[in-house]
Amino acid sequence: MYVYLYDEFLQQRKHDSTIKEIETRLTDYGIAGKIIRLQNFANPGSIIEEEIRRGAETVVIVGNDETFGKVLSSSASKEVTFGFLPVGDDNSIAEVLGIPVGSEACDTLSRRRKMNLDIGWFNNRYFINQLHIPPSDLVIKYDEQFTVSPTKGKLEMAVCNLQPFYWKDKKEKVEVHPQDGKLEAFLRPVIEGGFFRGDKYEDVSIFPFEEMVIEGGEPFEVIADGKSSKEVRVTIRLAKNRINMVVGKDRKF
Repeated sequence: MYVYLYDEFLQQRKHDSTIKEIETRLTDYGIAGKIIRLQNFANPGSIIEEEIRRGAETVVIVGNDETFGKVLSSSASKEVTFGFLPVGDDNSIAEVLGIPVGSEACDTLSRRRKMNLDIGWFNNRYFINQLHIPPSDLVIKYDEQFTVSPTKGKLEMAVCNLQPFYWKDKKEKVEVHPQDGKLEAFLRPVIEGGFFRGDKYEDVSIFPFEEMVIEGGEPFEVIADGKSSKEVRVTIRLAKNRINMVVGKDRKF
């Protein structure tokens, strides 16, 4: 049984024709199912758990990058196959997964080409796409052996799992393999900067790791799958379980 989780933004009139095309194609393929419209304060994990009890075998996320992260950050451990139908803008994850945006994504879903993908974990929640810490006063210890801290200034850090990460001041992006069974941290020390001049950075250093502990002298911002929080200590590791995801033949891994 298929269950489709629609993001709230899909109720905007500009998406009506795309949603109609999607629902028609799903019916033609014989994979139409129950539609649940997510509200802002809904807990996707609880919703999916209930649908699994009712017999759901495939849960399909309908929306954009933010929808994808919001659903899977609370649901990545569920014993179910996940699909993705990207709609509208902000869909860089769809490209990584090899899924076209719009109604053509139904073709990919119908073929049911599945792969197991890595999941990141930090402070009792999952992240699927990426975790980013803007320049902050940080001390980083990884694999209980090595400690990294800047001689002066701050550190910026990104941990990517599925979604590429773009440094704001550079054109190149960070891409990693979501099936390699490990995580990589990308660290950039700030060497100078100011309100008017902007920050300048050293070259990026890459640290593969199994577990990383990050501490700050004061609360620092952590952005995981688009959701921001303030932390004073963060533990990051690769989750033991993996996501079973429907992917396309043109995926980037």
